[in-house]
Amino acid sequence: MNFRVISYILGWALNLESVFLLLSAAVGLLYGESAALSFVYAALICLAIGVPTVIKKPKSMVFFAREGFVTVALCWIVMSLFGALPFVFSGEIPRFTDALFETVSGFTTTGASILTDVEALSHCSLFWRSFTHWIGGMGVLVFLLAVLPLAGGSQMYLMQAESPGPSVGKLVPKTRYTALILYALYILLSVAEFIFLLTGGMPAFDAITTTFATAGTGGFGTKNDSIAGFSPYIQWGIGVFMLLFGVNFNLYFLLLIKRWKQALKSEELRAYLGIVAVATTVICINTHTAGTPVGDTVRNAFFQVSSIMTTTGFATCDFGLWPALSKTVLVLLMMIGACAGSTGGGIKVSRILILLKRAREELRRFIFPNSVSKIRLEKKILDREVVHTTGAFLIVYVFIFAVSTLLVSIEGHDTETCFTAVAATINNIGPGLSLVGPTENFSFFSDFSKYVLIFDMLAGRLELFPMLILFSPRIWLKNPPTLRKHA
Repeated sequence: MNFRVISYILGWALNLESVFLLLSAAVGLLYGESAALSFVYAALICLAIGVPTVIKKPKSMVFFAREGFVTVALCWIVMSLFGALPFVFSGEIPRFTDALFETVSGFTTTGASILTDVEALSHCSLFWRSFTHWIGGMGVLVFLLAVLPLAGGSQMYLMQAESPGPSVGKLVPKTRYTALILYALYILLSVAEFIFLLTGGMPAFDAITTTFATAGTGGFGTKNDSIAGFSPYIQWGIGVFMLLFGVNFNLYFLLLIKRWKQALKSEELRAYLGIVAVATTVICINTHTAGTPVGDTVRNAFFQVSSIMTTTGFATCDFGLWPALSKTVLVLLMMIGACAGSTGGGIKVSRILILLKRAREELRRFIFPNSVSKIRLEKKILDREVVHTTGAFLIVYVFIFAVSTLLVSIEGHDTETCFTAVAATINNIGPGLSLVGPTENFSFFSDFSKYVLIFDMLAGRLELFPMLILFSPRIWLKNPPTLRKHA
C-alpha cells in the first residue's frame, strides 16, 4: 500500500475543497452575510492540512487498484468531514452529525435533508449545499485528474473507483484528457440549463443553485416546496435536463465527434428512455382524476419519473399521496437508477440489462445444455469478469440494503419509512415515502440511524466496493500477503 501517494492526493483534495469553500464565502460576502466567515475559517483549516501534505511530491506516483479504491473512499469521507464545518461554525446546523449528514447528502448527490426550513439558511449555505451536488456529480477526483497529473499511468484506477457503472473506459488514450472531456461536457450542459432557467424568469441565484442540483442529479432546492412553486415551463425544462444528465456521458462524446448513429442506437439509452416512457404512461393513467387537467397530470408524472429515475429527488407534488401502483413504480425506478457513466445513482440500467441477459443465458443452458452463447451489450461481447462483477455487485447491494433496513428499523418506525429511507440513501435519491416523503425530512432519525444512512449514501455513490474495502484489515498492510490458489 502506497500510503504516501494516498496522503498526497488527499492533500490536493483538501486544497481543492478550500477553493470551493471560498467561492461560497464570496457568495456570502456578496449578500453581506456574516456566515461567510464560517466558510473562510473552514477553507483555512483545509489549507492548513492540505498544503503541508503536497509540498513534497512522492518519489513514486504509481499505484494499483487497492490504492485507488482506498484513496477514493477516504477522499469522499475527508471532504465530507471538512465540508460540514461551515454549517457548524455558522450555527445554521449546530449539531455535527446533522451537518455531516447534510454534507454527505450533498457530495453524494443524494438530496436527503435534515432541515425543516431550507429557506431560513443564508445564501452562502444554500449555495454550498447545491455546489456540493455539482462537485460530487462528476466526481472530485475526476476533476483533480483533469487539472493535475496526479498518478502517472495509474490514473485509471481512480476514475474506475469513482465513476458509476459496471465498467469505465477511456474516451481518448490519456486518462487526463478523458477527465477533461467529461468535465467540459458537464460544464456545457450546466451552462445550457442555467441559461434556460434564466429565460424562464427564474432569479439568477435560484437558477445557478437549481442547475448545480440538476446537473449533479442531487435535488437540494432553495425553496421548502422544492420545484413546485416554479412555472410549468421551468418544471418541464428541469425534467428534460434531469433526463439528459442521467445519460451516459460517453454518448455525448460520440455525438461530439459525429458518431451519431452509434450514440443514438445505444442499447442502454433505448432501455433508459423506454422505462421512462412506460413509467410515465402508467402513472398518468393511475393518477389522473376527473377535473384535473391532463397537462398537469402528464407534467407531474413525467417530472417525478425523471426525478426518481435519475435519482435527482426534486418534487413538484407530494407523490406520497399517489395510489399504491404509482408509488410502487417509483420505488422500482429508485432501484434501477440512471445510465452508467452519468451523474445518476441506483443500480444502473446497464447492470439491469446485463443481469437480464445473464438470466436468459442460464435459461437457455437448461433447455440446450450443449449450446455456447455469449452475453452482448452495445453489440460487444462482455468479458466474463464484467458479468461476474455485476452479479457480485447485486449480492452486496442486497446485503447492505437488508442490513441497513434492519438497523434503521430498531427505532420502531413503520416499514415503509425504513425501507424507503434506505432505498433513498443507498440509491442517492433523497426523498422516500411515508415519514421521509417529499414534504418531510430525515431529522427525526437517531444519530445511530443517521450514520447508517450516511454510510449508505457514500457506499451507493462509490458503487459499494470502495467503502467496503476500508473494513478489510489486509488492505492496510504495506505488503499484504498474496492469496494462495487452492486446487
